[in-house]
Amino acid sequence: MVRLFTPLLAVLGLAAGGVYGALEANLDDPESIKKAAALVAEDLLTFYHGDEPGNVPGILPGPPPDGDYYWWQGGAMWGALLDYRHSTGDKQFDDMISEALLFQVGPNADYMPPNWTASMGNDDQAFWALSAMLATELGFTDPPDDQPQWLALAQAVFNEQTHEDRRVPSGRCEWGLRWQVYPSNNGYNYINTIANACYFNIGARLARYTENSTYADLATRTFELVHDLGYISDKWDVYDGAHLPDCSSINKAQFSYNAAMLLQGAAFMYNYTDGDQAWKDRVDNLLTRTIEVFFPDSIAYEPSCEAAKCNADMLSFKGYTARWLGTVMQIAPYTRDTIYPVLKASAQAAVKQCTGGDNGRFCGFHWSTGTFDNTVGAGQQMNVLGALVSLLSPDVPAPLTNATGGTSVGDVNAGSDEPLVPTFAPITGGDKAGAGILTAILIAGALSSFAWMSLD
Repeated sequence: MVRLFTPLLAVLGLAAGGVYGALEANLDDPESIKKAAALVAEDLLTFYHGDEPGNVPGILPGPPPDGDYYWWQGGAMWGALLDYRHSTGDKQFDDMISEALLFQVGPNADYMPPNWTASMGNDDQAFWALSAMLATELGFTDPPDDQPQWLALAQAVFNEQTHEDRRVPSGRCEWGLRWQVYPSNNGYNYINTIANACYFNIGARLARYTENSTYADLATRTFELVHDLGYISDKWDVYDGAHLPDCSSINKAQFSYNAAMLLQGAAFMYNYTDGDQAWKDRVDNLLTRTIEVFFPDSIAYEPSCEAAKCNADMLSFKGYTARWLGTVMQIAPYTRDTIYPVLKASAQAAVKQCTGGDNGRFCGFHWSTGTFDNTVGAGQQMNVLGALVSLLSPDVPAPLTNATGGTSVGDVNAGSDEPLVPTFAPITGGDKAGAGILTAILIAGALSSFAWMSLD
């Protein structure tokens, strides 16, 4: 049975007997979209048990075989709920979100909790940082002073991932961010798009938020590396990655979240640079190809797995893509006429197939068929939630910066007890929260404490 968060549902006129039956939404009516999103969020949280006695806050059940989900998807889910909160004004999950994001920070406040570090990917760590960055930009309630702060958490992850220990030291792939953190992990020699795209995305957002050009320089360097390695093709297809030693044999699988992560980051850079033509060109080219590849007939589709079988990770990509396209409309408003009709058509298809589960409204993964596919999960719910809230994005405030009302406090030494700080760009007025000096920092203390995990 679905557990009901009855105060909100009562306000929306959906309490008790009114919640059963296929999901419905009038996508021309923001209030109808909000009501539908509330139900999808409700059903999403039936897969979360971290708020129950004896369970671990923040994570979804897993990893396999103990459950379907890896650690990173918990971080991704809180990002989805933060966007839901921002778009609808529903704050009923605030305590749950805060508890989750803070419980998983680890002893060094860098999203490297000991229970997960042995299998940690740079992209895994980054997805939690992305949610902390989103909390920063949306003005989410700041933690108590004795707890890590949202901005500092994002900085900590970015600082650690800037350090040479996470990167390829030489050759054609030089400075590429590895998929995995530790040499003992499978995938350590895979230089993939998503890890580098996450780093680029966080750097672009930190640049915009703090007005410090060092973040922007590192973000630009990363985008250019991904492009120069051929992970972004001449047609602006975005591929998955390649292995060392030279990153030349490219895995040409295409997943929407790779393209969308780069697209959203490029839009943040476009906004930060006040419409720089080079970043506008990148936004335009990535956007055109993203719609062509991942929205055939204007309905979200994962071409590299949907016709066969997508794993639990892949089952959540559509929702991130929709949400991030929603942000693109906010910070590069000229894109709205291109993006919004596609998102609307896709959301309509998504809602139509939400007829499953005990309550008759759980959502499946295949949207283009028009019928429920008899699969349910957190990913499927996050997808439809993202599709719905993306339609509200143009009419809610854009992400904040230090200069436009952001309150989260940063930390130049985030993630490190003994930072090795390079030469930085001058501090600007946007750095008033102590957040704007980006460091190419290793977390010396954190990595030394976990060094034993890297040994063969």
